Amino acid sequence: MELASAHLHKGQVPWGGLLLTASLLASWSPPTTGQVTIEAMPPQVAEDNDVLLLVHNLTQRLASFAWFKENTISTNNEITRFVTATNETITGPAYSGREIIYRNGSLLIQRVTKNYMGVYILEMTDERYRRTEATVQFHVYPLLLKSNITSNNSNPVEGDDSVSLTCESYTDPDDITYLWSRNGESLSEGDRLKLSEGNRTLTLLNVTRNDTGPYVCETRNPVSVNRSDPFSLNIIYGPDTPIISPSDIYLHPGSNLNLSCHAASNPPAQYFWLINEKPHASSQELFIPNITTNNSGTYTCFVNNSVTGLNRTTVKNITVLEPLSKPTLKVTNTTVKELDSVTLTCVLNDIGANIRWLFNSQSLQLTERMTLSQNDSILRIDPIKREDAGEYQCEISNPVSVEISNSIKMDVLWEVTSEISQSTNPQPPTTIGLLLTTLLTRWMTSHTLS
Repeated sequence: MELASAHLHKGQVPWGGLLLTASLLASWSPPTTGQVTIEAMPPQVAEDNDVLLLVHNLTQRLASFAWFKENTISTNNEITRFVTATNETITGPAYSGREIIYRNGSLLIQRVTKNYMGVYILEMTDERYRRTEATVQFHVYPLLLKSNITSNNSNPVEGDDSVSLTCESYTDPDDITYLWSRNGESLSEGDRLKLSEGNRTLTLLNVTRNDTGPYVCETRNPVSVNRSDPFSLNIIYGPDTPIISPSDIYLHPGSNLNLSCHAASNPPAQYFWLINEKPHASSQELFIPNITTNNSGTYTCFVNNSVTGLNRTTVKNITVLEPLSKPTLKVTNTTVKELDSVTLTCVLNDIGANIRWLFNSQSLQLTERMTLSQNDSILRIDPIKREDAGEYQCEISNPVSVEISNSIKMDVLWEVTSEISQSTNPQPPTTIGLLLTTLLTRWMTSHTLS
């Protein structure tokens, strides 16, 4: 069967309107026996697009077939009719000029609007004037325009205000689905998130700075998807407690004091510096070159948010310390007898320095025989033992310098007692006092000779 269309207006059909028809009917073949069915292609149509009501299994022995709108067969609802015997197309009262009927019964409707949506009836009349019907339905939806997000509060304050964001779609809101996202993540109702008006409005309760966004509203209907431009909130907050950096609080004379203060705040905070509670500068940075001990004191960073009316402060104590001078180590006696006592004194000119005692270049491990006094500047060993012999030093330090004293070598003498018993010539006990180093030398010599 030829697939040419039969219509009025001298066969003038716009090429664009036939593109869908050409693609869907090109493979049409003579019908086979079976029930007539109609398929809307597509069943959901975007406004100003074409829809084809494609008929399947139409018999060749029909006298005529006609299309009706509004789910009722009546003269007023007739769109168009095709008479097989004369190969003639007749239009009815419901014909709009956008419909094209084909010999296989199919109907093409071009550039549909929402008024074309609904149920259509195909009435088929055979050669004996018996009538049968088939119906089809399609829906028409608008192509969604880009939506826009509006807010009921342009400058919400953190913790105090709530904000409602509305998705303005500029399209008939029927059959539109609204989806919200923030920072690319989908949003749903929660403790501080509420959706209303069919998800068209998103309400943020007690906003925080983390609610800034950006937000995107996505609109959907069966034929299109569109997204708004990103929308961010200008949330007013702060200032938070300021942080002063660097963390150093001890400096030495001649160095530069360079402090920086930062506090999270929107709008940005105003910064003020006070030194020893006296105003000094209105800036975020504080720089004092070539400082002296006179620059020791309290440094306060004061921050203020002019919109929230809140202010915060942080205080930092800065101490300028002179470098330490080398201490001197003194001892009552560098050679002592075992079980006697000895006192070592670390003489220093710097008040407040920390003192650490060294033994053979290692930190001295105090025993129950050792005591420290006068801020650890005096070390007393009582009684002293041979294992205490060695090199002693004291180390002094403050946060900016370290100094080590001269070293003192301590020698410990101990007594060796021997009893010589002979059966024929007994001898009285003899006590000999020797240096440890002398005893060791003799012992090594005797063993070498033997």
